[in-house]
Amino acid sequence: MNIGKYKLFLLVSFLATWVWSAVEPLYPDDWLLENYLVFLFVPIVLVSHRYLRLSALSYTSITIFMMLHVVGSHYTYSETPFGYILQQMVGAERNMYDRFVHFAYGLLLVYPARELFLYIARSKSFWSYHLPLDAVIASSAVYEIIEWSVAGQVDPAAGFAFLGAQGDIWDAQKDMLAAIVGATATLSLVATVNWRRNPNFRQEMTQSLRPIPGQKNTLRCRVVSRINF
Repeated sequence: MNIGKYKLFLLVSFLATWVWSAVEPLYPDDWLLENYLVFLFVPIVLVSHRYLRLSALSYTSITIFMMLHVVGSHYTYSETPFGYILQQMVGAERNMYDRFVHFAYGLLLVYPARELFLYIARSKSFWSYHLPLDAVIASSAVYEIIEWSVAGQVDPAAGFAFLGAQGDIWDAQKDMLAAIVGATATLSLVATVNWRRNPNFRQEMTQSLRPIPGQKNTLRCRVVSRINF
């Protein structure tokens, strides 16, 4: 199967899951709120795929995450059946699907983020791991702020379902931590693979933390010239 056909397979798989999620969702208002992310994100991926040329693994990761998201939108994150299975497995006091998807956000989407930093920002070595992690942390925080803002503007029932806090006052912080743990796991695996394949891995990581020769003096000159001006 070539990459074009594989991308089509991923798209059809996601659309099938999305159509299923749209049929008699448990809370229609919450389904709509959750799917604003789909309406925004999926067109961006479809339009940009001709230019970004991400790997098949990246598109697979994106598709799996979006499928997990729309499954949660069908039941709400607080009442998804798989979350009750996770709750029993870990002995939690709440449905764990919301936490699981936040973990999956970091686990699955940090790899495409890393590819973007490699190809667009030309990030290397240490920075090709640090910057994607920063992106996950920042986007997780922004999403929690959006959740809080939206929940305060809509019907209270839909707002509580959208938040999925289930009475936990530290839910937002725990969700962000779950995303960080997931992203760290993926980046650690990628770093381990690269370390085993590249004999110069450690040296390149160290060199990437050193300033470029002459860079410090150049920056100083620029600051001085601006002050004099």
